[in-house]
Amino acid sequence: MIDATAIISPDAQLAADVEVGPYTIIGPKVTIGPRTWIGPHAVINGETVIGADNKIYQFASIGAAPQDKKYEGGPTRLVIGDRNVFREFCTINRGASLEQGLTSIGDDNLFMAYAHVAHDCIIGNHAIMVNYAGIAGHVEIGDWAILSGYTGVHQFVKIGAHAFTAALTGVTQDLPPYVMATGYPAEPRGINVEGLKRRGFGAGQIRNLRNAFKILYRSELPLAEAVRRLAELATTQPELTILIEFIAASERRLAR
Repeated sequence: MIDATAIISPDAQLAADVEVGPYTIIGPKVTIGPRTWIGPHAVINGETVIGADNKIYQFASIGAAPQDKKYEGGPTRLVIGDRNVFREFCTINRGASLEQGLTSIGDDNLFMAYAHVAHDCIIGNHAIMVNYAGIAGHVEIGDWAILSGYTGVHQFVKIGAHAFTAALTGVTQDLPPYVMATGYPAEPRGINVEGLKRRGFGAGQIRNLRNAFKILYRSELPLAEAVRRLAELATTQPELTILIEFIAASERRLAR
């Protein structure tokens, strides 16, 4: 299960059925769960915990030190859940700040070739980062969000669940759940209808979300008044709840 040319620290902890390809390097503080497959020439370092059933393709760099000039070598971590796929040349950095010190990735995510996750980021479940998408430090990505190719996300930005960015989008402010955005800076264009259909949202729910988008982005209401109206609707339209909660927690202002 482990190629003879792989270099694995005796202090690393690998489940018995982990597969490791030729010339891969695994450092001393790495823990890897069952049924995980690691291809050739990958490098996994740092205090990194990887769950079960993950796939790490050739030349990926997982758990390397953060690209942050303030980082002075303290103990920081990377924690990865289950069933994630990291394609060729992905770079996933561990945490940098001593306050948080953690990059966290959930379950069932897909990171296509050359995707970059910087230090102290939090990624939920079922997210997709398409080729060359990159997120700066302290970014948060919600469940089912999709970042298309060459999307760039500014540090400390939050992207909500089910959001979608088109190729070459630059996200400098928080992007709410369900919203589809394009351009630089990112401009909300509508609701991610196709994605919602694929995830089982019904016609009524999608209609409600389209109406919520109009209230938030097309009504010219002050944000506080728009949120008040959304809160009234949420009493009978529960799909609006995560949208309202996201807006309340936003610290960088909304892309609006």
